[in-house]
Amino acid sequence: MDDSGAIQNDADIRAARRLWYETLDKAELEVLTIAAIHEHRALFSSDEAAYEAWVAAQQDEQMPRARLEDLQADYLARQKRAAAQQEELSDMLDVLGFVPNLAEDERR
Repeated sequence: MDDSGAIQNDADIRAARRLWYETLDKAELEVLTIAAIHEHRALFSSDEAAYEAWVAAQQDEQMPRARLEDLQADYLARQKRAAAQQEELSDMLDVLGFVPNLAEDERR
């Protein structure tokens, strides 16, 4: 199967997304970036719990194979989503040009 079309499409999507970020006011982009950082942290925490559930299930000899496969599929899907979200956050940070200060945001 040839993935070159998908790769090109992904590159086009990323380029379009970066162009859109470049049209935003820096303050607007900073707000979006802070939200994306919080989302990234929440995803990481949730993904870690999914991984731990999958690992624990692997240790349980009574665990049905179908359940193990479901847990694995869930974890792998989460990893794919996290990678996409990380790429988007990276684009935001690149365009913004700095990592926003979250200290004030976290005190609220």
